[in-house]
Amino acid sequence: MADTMNIDAAAFTAQGTPRDRMALPGTVFDGTVNVPVMHQAVKAYLANQRQGTHSTKTRGEVIGGNQKPWKQKGTGRARSGSTRSPVWVGGGTVFGPRPRKYTETVPRQVRALARKSALNARASEGALHVIDAFQWESPKTSRMLQLLARLELTGKKVLVLTDGVKSNVFLSGRNLQNVHVLPYSDVSTYHILWSHTVLVESAALGEALAPIAEKDVAKVKVRKAAPKAEAAAKAPAKKKAAAPKADKAEKAPAAKKKAAAPKAEKAAAPKKTAAKPAAKKKGK
Repeated sequence: MADTMNIDAAAFTAQGTPRDRMALPGTVFDGTVNVPVMHQAVKAYLANQRQGTHSTKTRGEVIGGNQKPWKQKGTGRARSGSTRSPVWVGGGTVFGPRPRKYTETVPRQVRALARKSALNARASEGALHVIDAFQWESPKTSRMLQLLARLELTGKKVLVLTDGVKSNVFLSGRNLQNVHVLPYSDVSTYHILWSHTVLVESAALGEALAPIAEKDVAKVKVRKAAPKAEAAAKAPAKKKAAAPKADKAEKAPAAKKKAAAPKAEKAAAPKKTAAKPAAKKKGK
């Protein structure tokens, strides 16, 4: 067990304006980080997410194969009694997966210690920020994006922990791939370790910060996602590829004209040769 220590965290308003740092409650944030317990809790959480519905058929469950393929002796081939033997293609499976439960039970005190260790790990890294109060009257994804942009968390995995269920905050972050909104009481060790940064509402920690009356903050430019930037970079390349096609289309009529000129000369040549034999006949 690590020695108790005082840990503080950066505090912000719901719009991302910095406030004075807040001292975290020592009952939870005492510097304890138990890695083996966190591993056990995460392993159990992931195992409990499995449905365990995988199944394969044995030779007795595969349809067909009732008749002996050929007689026992006299063919020169290996003896066989069914086409659904595991040796045959399309036959049954030996020792294949069967439906089962993957449930793992972790004692309540161990789960609490793992969650406490995960929160201490994020706080000691400086990856835990406190938000004074989420008083959002309506859900708006752009508001959540602006908050993350002011905290320089765009593109990172962010876990937002609210004081109880707040549907407006949940709906504001539901459409963002790297944002997960949960009540503080429902968070698990897996969710804390999944995130790069944790945003906790002050009231959830038991020490509510009075909201600061602030005017509308200027909007921050949100960086576009990488896939869209790559698509934009590929667009000029397509235009460049289309340019050679246009050049070829322009060169094609000129090439056709050049090819037509020799044909016209050849067509005129036989007329001259036809006039010469006529002149010889007059001389005779």
